[in-house]
Amino acid sequence: MGLNHTPLFAAHQKLGAKLIDFGGWEMPVQYTSIVEEHLAVRNAAGIFDISHMGEVTVSGAGAADFLNHTLTNDIRKLVSGQGQYTLMCNERGGVIDDLYAYRLSDEVYLLIINASRVEPDVAWLQSRAAKFPRTSELQATNASHNYAAVAVQGPRVKEFIGQCIAGGSNCATRAGCVTDLKKNQIGGFLFRGGDVLVSRTGYTGEDGFEIIGRDDSIRQVWDALLEAGRPFGLKPCGLGARDTLRTEVCYPLYGHELDENTTPLEAGLGFFVALDKGEFIGRKTLAEQKANGVRKKLVAFTMIGKSPPPRPHYLIWANDANVGTVTSGTQSPSLGIGIGLGYVPPALAKPETQIEIEIRGKYSPALVVKKPIYQPKEK
Repeated sequence: MGLNHTPLFAAHQKLGAKLIDFGGWEMPVQYTSIVEEHLAVRNAAGIFDISHMGEVTVSGAGAADFLNHTLTNDIRKLVSGQGQYTLMCNERGGVIDDLYAYRLSDEVYLLIINASRVEPDVAWLQSRAAKFPRTSELQATNASHNYAAVAVQGPRVKEFIGQCIAGGSNCATRAGCVTDLKKNQIGGFLFRGGDVLVSRTGYTGEDGFEIIGRDDSIRQVWDALLEAGRPFGLKPCGLGARDTLRTEVCYPLYGHELDENTTPLEAGLGFFVALDKGEFIGRKTLAEQKANGVRKKLVAFTMIGKSPPPRPHYLIWANDANVGTVTSGTQSPSLGIGIGLGYVPPALAKPETQIEIEIRGKYSPALVVKKPIYQPKEK
């Protein structure tokens, strides 16, 4: 079996991207250097191919009740054109996936799910939909093959995105122009005769937009944004910079911080769990953890002094005992130090707690810090 290619694959080759296998997709890890691309996003703008992500539509009169039973956040808080970060858990409270749920209209919702989780997510949603009491009022469809997507992120994006996506929105959030969208809002816009959905969301900690559309539209959006953004310092960015950016702001990555044996509360995502909304899958375990505490906690840490950067699976030590494992680790391009995320017992989770990371047989000192590790500047 060959690797999957996004509609922008030829564009990546033309730009000389270094390509890797990422969850079955041949994706750019970098074009020039991870540090250069990372700093472009923090200081100016970067554009990412996110076409490998999955899209699921859930529609019908029963859609809201079904999603509220299946996801942890309260979907009823969304008006048309709004989105929210949420999680899908199994009965034990373990995370099947973390995702974005958008309400496009009264009875239509769009879920943006992780590339590596499309098959398990769709199978889970469809099996739950079949058992849902109002299953005839509900349709859950894997629409991933219909869409491609790009993310354009950074403090200067708002200065040029309107050159590419002109005019007001025609569905979901009604906005006079694309930069009128507020955080977590989504709207439908016309782009060169085709329709695209644009949301003010991202995975970098910076202001930015994500654009979803048909393959041809997204190819043209990519080219148009590269052209319009060049004078503003826009650079194409790969998965390497995406990973360092999200680690600095402590956004979880499925398969690293999240999996089916880890709950949202252990991952520090309790804000996105609406225990007061009524029954939902995983609620019993999550309510027990809220009342009695968790067995492990996700912490952020920074390395002290000179050491190689921490990496996933490195061991975390405290008081001469192995107390946990690094889930994500890297050299922070913004701060110039080693940073990471990992799980430790709750007693060691307080900021300023000293720990050690085992790096190539040596015990390197580190400090538990408050999240996020890096605070994007207001620009």
